[in-house]
Amino acid sequence: MTQRWHKRHWLAPADLSGVRGSLQTMTQDRFAWEPTADYIENANVTRLMRAHGIDDFHDLVKRSQDDIEWFWDAAIKDLGIEFSTPYERILDASAGPEWPKWFVGATVNLTYNCVDRHARATPAAPAIIWEGEEGATRTIDYAQLESDVNRVANGLKELGIGVGDAIGVYMPMVPEAVVAAYAAAKIGAIYLPIFSGFGAPAIATRLQDSGAKVLIAADGFYRRGGKVSMKATADEAVEQSPSVEHVVVFRRFPDDDCAFGSKDLSWEDAFGRRSAQLDAPALEPETPFMIAYTSGTTGKPKGSVHVHGGFLVKIAQEVAYQLDIKQDEVLYWVTDMGWIMGPLEMVGGHAAGAAVLMYEGAPNYPKPDRLWDMCARHGVTILGVSPTLVRALMPAGEEVVRAHDLSKLRILASTGEPWNPEPYRWYARVVGGDRCPIMNLSGGTEVGACFLGASPVIPTKVCSLGTPSLGMAMDVFDPEGEPVRGEVGELVCTKPWPAQTRGFWGAEERYLDTYWSRWPGVWVHGDWASIDEDGFWFLHGRSDDTLNIAGKRIGPAEFESAAVDHPDVIECAAVGIPDEVKGTAVWCFCILRPGAQPGDGLAAAIKKVISRELGKAFAPAAILFVEELPKTRSAKILRRAIRAKVLGEDPGDMSSLENPSALEAIEKSLP
Repeated sequence: MTQRWHKRHWLAPADLSGVRGSLQTMTQDRFAWEPTADYIENANVTRLMRAHGIDDFHDLVKRSQDDIEWFWDAAIKDLGIEFSTPYERILDASAGPEWPKWFVGATVNLTYNCVDRHARATPAAPAIIWEGEEGATRTIDYAQLESDVNRVANGLKELGIGVGDAIGVYMPMVPEAVVAAYAAAKIGAIYLPIFSGFGAPAIATRLQDSGAKVLIAADGFYRRGGKVSMKATADEAVEQSPSVEHVVVFRRFPDDDCAFGSKDLSWEDAFGRRSAQLDAPALEPETPFMIAYTSGTTGKPKGSVHVHGGFLVKIAQEVAYQLDIKQDEVLYWVTDMGWIMGPLEMVGGHAAGAAVLMYEGAPNYPKPDRLWDMCARHGVTILGVSPTLVRALMPAGEEVVRAHDLSKLRILASTGEPWNPEPYRWYARVVGGDRCPIMNLSGGTEVGACFLGASPVIPTKVCSLGTPSLGMAMDVFDPEGEPVRGEVGELVCTKPWPAQTRGFWGAEERYLDTYWSRWPGVWVHGDWASIDEDGFWFLHGRSDDTLNIAGKRIGPAEFESAAVDHPDVIECAAVGIPDEVKGTAVWCFCILRPGAQPGDGLAAAIKKVISRELGKAFAPAAILFVEELPKTRSAKILRRAIRAKVLGEDPGDMSSLENPSALEAIEKSLP
């Protein structure tokens, strides 16, 4: 297939040379990157299109939205996903789009598809490449991964665990965290990922809500050169969680003392001597695979339920067609197994038979080049980050990146929040050498994967997400529930998808109220989105973060993007504060570049930049300077925590906050 653009189309690779010159002239200002013939020719999605006689990627997007059952069947066959018993129907939506049942009549096992079948076909291929912060490394091939998974699965069965029992996994980024997840899934138990930085109350809340019977925990991990203890935190959480019958402890620090209680078993005692043989049982596709909790603004977190068939198929498809992963590649997403990108990296990479890189520590420790050094040494081909991480790494300079051979990088990826133009361009130019596309994705824990995402067979635009993810019936609605183009509206999904959460664990009405209560049969995600004249999609922040200033609605990302246009600002968080005149006044909390001097003069200059970009009506009421912003481990800024600190209100659930010291910094900056 050959690339050729007529406003928004690409056609199939023979006559590429004839259009390249005019194409470059026409699009050099419109597109950040354009696919070469190699990207198009070798893309996984090109293979799918050719099999179905489709020449235009946007035609594929539309057909996958119009006929979702055709698309998911086609994707399963193209990717070779194996069902123990074939499905009789792709989808049963008789209970409504809120409660779909996928792959009716089939049986399947997620772990078999991600581990066992590759252990048969490519046993010596690397499955996990691990690096500890102190420099230790391990490589685990698929044969060893299967053996390790089977030992843990058999050990869990010895502990009385079976189908439907929840297993908490409170571990850092070590291979055993992946082994535990696959082992639980293999026997039909429910994997409960728990962020390695959580405190005891947050862990206990999740254990209690899920009724977990086993907690698998590590004794600690390295972070910025120090040892972070996890065992005492786990003990405190278990004391508050009566459902937990056993605690299995993985010794990251085997030479250190570690107190064991009556419920405790070492990893070796629980699993080490178990059989390495276990056939994967055939499970119903709707068998729960995972409960992934997200933090709520108030009250307890929401437990999103994901199932074997749906999560496997959606994630495998997404990583194959958007990140374009190949079997001999290395995928590294800077994340924690406690967030949705950890399971996505695991299932997406391993469904393709590829290698997944896991790193335990901080990406800029002990030197600012740690991330780039690892990518070079381990041959990373697909790198996923958050925009916030890029902004945090930029001040170290370009030479820190360029000192390392990143020539194996082929795909750059991102998710977590909307981009600002400058960091986006820096990521593309400095890290990718202007030769790698940025596959910008957006979805959520409840989505199980992504609603929107770029593709390596069409151009990219700065900060854009490309198109709807294949098979996702996405739209943008105005306040009356009508589709809009060329203006900002609510991001919605009008049809079910396989990885859709099967409700919130034990909270059916909360699930319906959160996503389905505004318009009948329509999932309202809570993001502002727009579609430009070329059909490219953009996000503009959370709709629940929307600022209403003198009757005009605008997202905080607009202020933040404008603020970082000032050369002294590397990051900004904008929040709305009640104002008697405008209704809402905007306060911008800015992190400055090293050497920049905070003061009234700089604040005035930043205000001027924002006013010039957004208009005088949107001049922020206050510019405040801080050294850090409150973030989750996945690098999302917790704006509601900032606003609550300013107003002296209860911020709600703060269990996902990684750096509580940032709230102290916010408080000190207040006038």
